[in-house]
Amino acid sequence: MIRVESLSKKYGGRTVVDDVTFTARPGRVTGFLGPNGAGKSTSMRMMVGLTRPHAGQATIHGRTFADLPNPGREVGVMLDASAQHAGRTGREILTLAQQTMGLPAGRVPEMVHRVGLTEAEAEQRVGSYSLGMRQRLGVAVALIGAPSVLILDEPANGLDPAGIRWMRDLLRGFADDGGTVLLSSHLLHEVDVVADDIVMIGRGRIVSEGSKAELLKGAGAVVRSRDTDALERALRDSGLVTSRSSDGALHTDAEPTVVGLVAREAGLALTELRTADGGLEEMFLALTADTQREGKAA
Repeated sequence: MIRVESLSKKYGGRTVVDDVTFTARPGRVTGFLGPNGAGKSTSMRMMVGLTRPHAGQATIHGRTFADLPNPGREVGVMLDASAQHAGRTGREILTLAQQTMGLPAGRVPEMVHRVGLTEAEAEQRVGSYSLGMRQRLGVAVALIGAPSVLILDEPANGLDPAGIRWMRDLLRGFADDGGTVLLSSHLLHEVDVVADDIVMIGRGRIVSEGSKAELLKGAGAVVRSRDTDALERALRDSGLVTSRSSDGALHTDAEPTVVGLVAREAGLALTELRTADGGLEEMFLALTADTQREGKAA
């Protein structure tokens, strides 16, 4: 578990993280979202002891990162995949991590395989790696100590669609096995797919926090079926208010899970079911509108 309590940081007279408090829980993926410059990376650096807060603290399993006896065996961290030593090979970087943590040598080839690097790639110097390969290596370093907590900043950067799917499955599996995942990403769709909880930050302060289901509950749903009339009757018979758009989609204030259950009970196959109004992306843009660079007056 990660517990962040009243975390604050100033640079000069400017407050970049302002009284941030939240908890990332075991068995769940927590998405940590915000525009560029909102304070996400600074917050994560304070969580892992790289930046000293002016106030507050972050703890992992009840202890600060600095107080963990062998941090890599309790928390896996990847904040900047490009920061790896360009002159070393991927295998050398993993071996250094393995030796530092006092792990069996067999963990190195195990991690190479787990993150999808080839044996040839593991022998290449990191300076020749693509960004996607560096991301995979960074995840391998984070995982090598078999931690129960992961703190990852933009782990899908540079990955192709297959790599993004792999990352999503890895994080989901880690959480389903009881691990705690704190994930910062600008890929809102990927966070929407994998996250259980959302913490949204703007101008250094939390602007929204809670389970994804609760935060998006009021958005309603958009649903389509080959038999729109039958679906509309089924929804209305269940007490749901619906409206039909010009393109044939039905809109309702109910959340998608409820709509799906109604359709199943009615024996209707759906061709589309999603959160209305853009879901997480729409909520993100609305809550952080005053911090967005685009659309501001010159």
